Amino acid sequence: MNPPAAPDRPTRSIAFLGPVGTFSEQALRAQPDLAGADLRPLHDFASVIRAAEDGEVDAAFVAIENSIEGTVNVTQDALAFDSNLLIQREVVIPIHLVLMARPGVTLEQITTVWSFPHALAQCRHYIAANLPNAATEASNSTADAARLLAASDDLTGAAIAPARAAEVYGLDVLAESIEDHDDNATRFLLIAPDTIPAPTGDDKTSIVVYERSDEPGSLLAILQEFAARGINLTKIESRPTRRGLGDYCFLIDLAGHIAQPDVADALRTLKAEQAEVKFLGSYPAAATTPAPARRPAVDAERRADDWIDELRHRVR
Repeated sequence: MNPPAAPDRPTRSIAFLGPVGTFSEQALRAQPDLAGADLRPLHDFASVIRAAEDGEVDAAFVAIENSIEGTVNVTQDALAFDSNLLIQREVVIPIHLVLMARPGVTLEQITTVWSFPHALAQCRHYIAANLPNAATEASNSTADAARLLAASDDLTGAAIAPARAAEVYGLDVLAESIEDHDDNATRFLLIAPDTIPAPTGDDKTSIVVYERSDEPGSLLAILQEFAARGINLTKIESRPTRRGLGDYCFLIDLAGHIAQPDVADALRTLKAEQAEVKFLGSYPAAATTPAPARRPAVDAERRADDWIDELRHRVR
């Protein structure tokens, strides 16, 4: 995946989910302009985001979504409800998981497998086929499972983590590429205070939409604001608002940048007429798939603007 162009101001310090050896670190180091920053591993996503909120670091780097297991809710909820940080870019990397144990331990000895819950879920078939009697235990991150195992004298435990974690913590690899799906990938976000990156021509905008009234057709009215302008929605997901059962908001990713007139107009109309809107950021899209073709819609809007302007000039 090709990283976007470097930002105008280099990011000096970045918090990420540690310890060393996580997929978060791997994704960060895949970005040339971020790899040389002061990378600070923290023990959970909440601490990572809080460090950026409190100004302890310039930015936070967090997982938001896995192609198999879906959204990382702790990250999504922090952005939607608790944080005022803005998304600076997204990074997508393929996920390959490795089963590892202390030196000399064999697969037959394993009775417990440790990892981050998303990683355990991504290896269900492998565990069922090869370790049917092993218990699974959650850790703060994939690499933390490897670190804790290496620091113990456990000869019956194993960890599921990136291959780099086995190198970092001196563990033996028992099996490689144990993820259940070949197209396993995780999307990460770089988030920081205040700044909105300039448009690149291939951007996304993320928002949270809170309906003002729960009535038939209210969600359709929201979606029509984008459809009417030819704006493609790349993701829409509902989440509880924490205000009571049945009260939901919608987290929406759309193709385009707030600097584009059609995107700005859609958000303006939404906020004025349909719903409360929280802006999460406009940022470069990861170069994973071709960007949706929006040029015809943009050209049509410009022609319509020219037509309206020409008619207005006739007013006497």
